[in-house]
Amino acid sequence: MTTDAVQPLARWGVPLEPTLRTMALGQFANRFAAGALMTTSALYFTRHQGFTATEVGLALSVSAFIGLLVTVPAGHLADTRGPTRVLTWLMLGAALTAWPPAFAPTPVVLAVLLSVQAVFLSGSGAVYQGVIAQLAIGGRGVQFKAYLRAVTNTAIGLGSMVGGLALVVDEDWAYISVFFAQAVLTGFAAWNTTRLPQLPAYERVEGEPRLAVLRDRPYAVLMGLHTLFVTHFFIIEIGLVLFIAERTTAPTVLVSVTLVLNTVLVALLQVRLTRHVETVTDGSRALVLGGWLVAGGFVLIGFAEDLDVWAACALLLLGTVVHVFGEIVGSGGQWSHQMGLAPHERQGQYQGFASLSFGAARVIGPPVAAFFCAGLGRAGWIALAVAMVAISYAMGPVARWALATRADYGVTTHSG
Repeated sequence: MTTDAVQPLARWGVPLEPTLRTMALGQFANRFAAGALMTTSALYFTRHQGFTATEVGLALSVSAFIGLLVTVPAGHLADTRGPTRVLTWLMLGAALTAWPPAFAPTPVVLAVLLSVQAVFLSGSGAVYQGVIAQLAIGGRGVQFKAYLRAVTNTAIGLGSMVGGLALVVDEDWAYISVFFAQAVLTGFAAWNTTRLPQLPAYERVEGEPRLAVLRDRPYAVLMGLHTLFVTHFFIIEIGLVLFIAERTTAPTVLVSVTLVLNTVLVALLQVRLTRHVETVTDGSRALVLGGWLVAGGFVLIGFAEDLDVWAACALLLLGTVVHVFGEIVGSGGQWSHQMGLAPHERQGQYQGFASLSFGAARVIGPPVAAFFCAGLGRAGWIALAVAMVAISYAMGPVARWALATRADYGVTTHSG
């Protein structure tokens, strides 16, 4: 274990390292705005702009797909032009494109405007992950990500509360003000990136492929397994809602309780539970533990079917808590794989590629959740639990394969 790794990351919740303090401030502003918008945008577009839910959903899907297409190119651009410089410009673009969707006259225009914004949002998100990996030296990448995830959850929770005020007012000006607030706060976050250390651009060696990550088969296979694993986020987000409503006696308000519980536990425990995950091998172990915990949560939730209301509520809440622990530990394992197997000077394109796993899971997760959780009920939850354990064990051998080939991709690493 490195000396840096045992030093505290923060005191009284405030990071001790100036770089992490700067990143946390920008992340809080950015995700606070996102939380407020997530709470209000769907209702605004349907109730106040007159679009149907299907039209809004299609516009969001199109923009999400466009966002997926830009992550790797944006990461490559950051590697070759300077990560922090590119991050600043992409976040500035996200700020400037934040408010036009509020005035979209038709669903088609809404899809176009959201897609333009998605280019900047997804691009900046991918570049941001590469910046974290390059700035968090000394084996502290997972710790940095853990702290920033706790900040993210806290900011989104508080932003959602502010967005709730707009729902109470329920006037056009209140909703539109949320869009402009996102523009202002994202603009602040863009300015804040100028305070980060300026990372040098990577000069590609003659004959080296422009997007080397696309030829890194072990890394690609491992990220494919990550995609399957992180579907658990959307299984809980969507499947739990459908399961509670259609197959249990529990009140639907319990969904809000589980969301709050998730947010609070991640904010309190993410750093603590991942502080010893430093190497790729540590990450593989963490993913196995996370897989078992996620599976345990799924089984507990599944057995809430056909019980009386109090027993159902108790099992659903207990299952949610067990799943959150798996989510926290498993996330640390994923980060160690994503960063530890990537060349330091090409973290942009590698983290951009890694971010595709979550985007792809966002596509396949909803139908999986609907079929297994709502369609099959208890048997579906048990089947998903078995799948999570199997996937978590499969990632270990693939990670070892990737470690054995790192010299071929210019990576010097240690397995722990």
